[in-house]
Order: sequence, then C-alpha cells, then structure tokens
Amino acid sequence: MVLGFAKKREIEVRPQKISAVGAAASHPYGLVIPSMNTESPAVTAIADLQTHVGQAVTLRGWVYHLRSSGKVRFLVVRDGTGLAQGVLVKGNLPEEDFQQFDRLTLESSLILEGKVKAEPRAPGGYELEVSRLRPVNISQEFPISPKEHGVAFLLDRRHLWLRSPRQQAILRVRDEVCRACRDFFQERGFVLVDTPILTPTSCEGTTSLFETNYLDQGKAYLSQSGQLYLEAAAMALGRVYCFGPTFRAEKSKTRRHLTEFWMVEAEAAFFTLEDVMALAEDLVRHMVARVLLHQEPQLRLLERDLGPLEQVVAGPFPRLSYGEALERLKEQGKEIPWGEDLGGDEETVLSQMFQRPVLVHRYPRSAKAFYMEPDPADPRLALCVDLLAPEGYGEIVGGSQRMDDLETLLKSLAAHNLPREPLEWYLDLRRYGSVPHGGFGLGLERVVGWLCGLHHVRETIPFPRLIDRIYP
Repeated sequence: MVLGFAKKREIEVRPQKISAVGAAASHPYGLVIPSMNTESPAVTAIADLQTHVGQAVTLRGWVYHLRSSGKVRFLVVRDGTGLAQGVLVKGNLPEEDFQQFDRLTLESSLILEGKVKAEPRAPGGYELEVSRLRPVNISQEFPISPKEHGVAFLLDRRHLWLRSPRQQAILRVRDEVCRACRDFFQERGFVLVDTPILTPTSCEGTTSLFETNYLDQGKAYLSQSGQLYLEAAAMALGRVYCFGPTFRAEKSKTRRHLTEFWMVEAEAAFFTLEDVMALAEDLVRHMVARVLLHQEPQLRLLERDLGPLEQVVAGPFPRLSYGEALERLKEQGKEIPWGEDLGGDEETVLSQMFQRPVLVHRYPRSAKAFYMEPDPADPRLALCVDLLAPEGYGEIVGGSQRMDDLETLLKSLAAHNLPREPLEWYLDLRRYGSVPHGGFGLGLERVVGWLCGLHHVRETIPFPRLIDRIYP
C-alpha cells in the first residue's frame, strides 16, 4: 500500500490561508528558536506567499525534500499551510548558513529568510531565494519513507503519518465539513447544546456500551448519542444540535466502524419525518457544496473523482420505503426477510443504484430503537429514515420522528426490556407539554470517508480507535 509520504515529485497544495504570526523568538518551554537578526523580515505562512512576491520574508517549518547540484542547493519546506521551495546559491548567503544545508535531514525543523519569487515549476508555485538558514532541530532518520508501508506500520506511527500530504488533505476536508455543519445549523436557527459524555443508561442498545465506575454512584457509560438530551433541549429552545464524540463498543472490524467517532445531531420541536428528511438532505448537499468550493485542491490531491460529488449538490435525493428497498434488493439477488434491518452489504448494493444519496424510510419498528414514532398508516413501521451515500458508502445519517405520547413510550420501553427508572427524566418530556418532534445523527467520519473517496474510515480521524487499537 502506497500512502504518499514525501514522494520525490512536485505536489501543488493550496490549503486555506493562515495568517502569519509573530517573528522567531525564544520558545516558552525552553527550546531556543534561533533568530536571524534584529531586523528579520516578517514571518509569513507559505499559503500567503502569493501576496509577497518580490518581498523578503521569514518562513518557519520542516524539511520535506532535499537535493544538491554543485553550488546550488534546493530544499522543499512545509509549514502546515503548504509547500515552498527554497534555493540556496553559494555566495548569496553566509557560508556558515550554506554549510548548514549538509546537516539537514527529512523533517528537520528550520527557519529561512529570503525573497519570494513566482516559479510555476516549484511545489506550490513559489520559491524562496534563501539569504539566511538556521536549523532549529536536526531530525533523526525519519521512519516513514517514500517506499510502501503496511497499514499496521503506519497506524503505529500515526503521530508522524499525519505529516504526509495525503493525511493533511483528509484532515483539511474534515475541518471543512465541521465548519460547514456549524454554519448550516446556525443559519437555520439551531442552538448548539453540549450533551453529556457520561450517561446513566443506553439509548442505542445495551450490547455496545463502554462501562465505567462513576465514583459512588454505580455504573456509568460512555455516550452512544446525545439524542435523548437534545430532545429535552428542544423542548426549551425549539431547534438544537450537538457535535461531539460518541462511543460504541461494537466488536466490528468493517471499514465503516470505529469505537470512538464524532457525530453531529439535530433535534427540533414540531418536526415530522418529512421535516427530518428534508433537513438531512439540505445538510448533506450543503456540506458537499462547501467542500467542493473550498477544498477542491485537497480532493484532487487525493485523486477523488469530483463528478459524483457534483451530482449530489444538484439534488434532489431519491426516496424509497423499506418495502421498496427490499424489492430493489431482491432484483439484485439479495433477498432479505421482511422485518430485518439492512446490513452494510445491503446498504452498499442500494447506494450503488443511485448517483445521489438515497433516503430509505419507514423501517419495521422491531428493527429500530425504542423511541421512534409508529407510522399511523401501519403501526408495524417506524417513522424513521436512513440516508445512504452513493458509490457504495452506505449509511451516513440515521433519524426519525420521536414518540411524543407517554403511554406509547412506556409500552415501547417494556417491549425493549429497558429499565424505566433511569429514564424517568426522559418520560417527563412527555408529561409536560409534549409535542411531535424529530431529528437525526450524522457520522462525521463516514461522511469524510465518502467525500475523500477512502476505503476505510481509519484515515478520517487524527487518531483512530479501533476494536484492536488504542495506540498512539
């Protein structure tokens, strides 16, 4: 598996601009960062070099590539915002600085001064005519090289693997998706509510809970979802959402599963299933449009085909009932007994039938969570929906209209063998001014994996937690 670290080729990286910060100085924790002189040019981010052509600047970063040609030395530097080439010509900088080049190794940290020059052939399109060079730290031999490495090797060195252009591109797409979600909900009047990570009971089934001792209060569990608490907040604020980590102790090794992942969840008073489906579709289209607008260079670096994503923005999304989905699957040779939930294989087959995400709604209640409202037209069904991403990526959103009647909810708790006492506060929501309401949860890592065209979600989060991995 080639996973793209410091390959000896020119790579154009144009991430979001990051403003320059202060000049080189002493590190607050004791590492001495060498200064050039008292009148050093202003520190500039590589992403901002286009605005400094012909000017002297200071760059701070790490060595990405080195080569030497007689009296001319070349180095490619990265600083987290992009790549830039530095050119050292003997006689154009102090001899001591010129000789420092020979000490440099891959990932050594350094500070450069020089004049910015537009150079289309250089990585990033700009180069620095270096007038000063000071190493900050000479790196030991870097363990990740341009050769092929296995997944286990790279995951053991995830803290270093993050420095590769591919991983940086994925994390920039993730960042864009996060900001797009927050902007989307703010623009529509939703209020951010932080829900607990430690909870007294399950909301998605007791078989996938991480358990801990909670002081002298007995057992507590890492949250599977903020939904139940969002329902309470929706009765106070009308429209709310949360965005944070969730935990599922599922013993699954599929390419779609992590034990710790992030979800954005929305909840709104007076929302029906139709409202939930419309909001979920709008959110997904908004996220895809934002990534295409701001992160196209990252997608191209990842060699992502943009055509399917452009289809998503165009909308609308097709909709299938559970019964219609079973018929489609049967036509493809996958016969599922009525009443069973759709698994990953079935979701993949369905999602490959459409160019856009598909909304599959009204699953059997027996296959879904206790809190989902029965369909008045057929009480065997729940007013719920799963949104399946195209290209075989499967479920990225799950939502429903919630039960708003106290007696119906009590019967559902009993049918699911769930204890009533730890959920009395949740039952109170039906005792005091209950209204129809609904919402959904969107899995961040699955969305990022789909947008980036990745095979496995482990690359979509900085430090993945898998069934067999908690290091580093």
